[in-house]
Amino acid sequence: MIESRMANSTSSTLADSIGTNQSNQSSREILSQFSSLDLAQALAEKLAIRPNDWHRLNSNRKIRAQEQMAAALVYLLKEQSEEVLPRLKQAIGWLDRSISAPPCPTHSHRKDTQ
Repeated sequence: MIESRMANSTSSTLADSIGTNQSNQSSREILSQFSSLDLAQALAEKLAIRPNDWHRLNSNRKIRAQEQMAAALVYLLKEQSEEVLPRLKQAIGWLDRSISAPPCPTHSHRKDTQ
């Protein structure tokens, strides 16, 4: 999962900039003001599953693949290649159904050992 500190300020700044400048500039002009890394971080933040949506979305293969692909792009742009391939493999695993979400530890059914 992408570090939470990574995209919070970028996505806010990006959204604020687009919202306030859209009447004066095209979206392309506005987006050109940001680095590729800023844009990728904003995308990763947007695609990340929020804690309050986790139980509803943690098994959604499309959403999980999108989240992993965005994370891989961020790491690629940060030149952290050792982090890219595992996330791409995770995204592929979600799409080809070779992986699935583990059970939630707070909701697992434990057998009594007594």
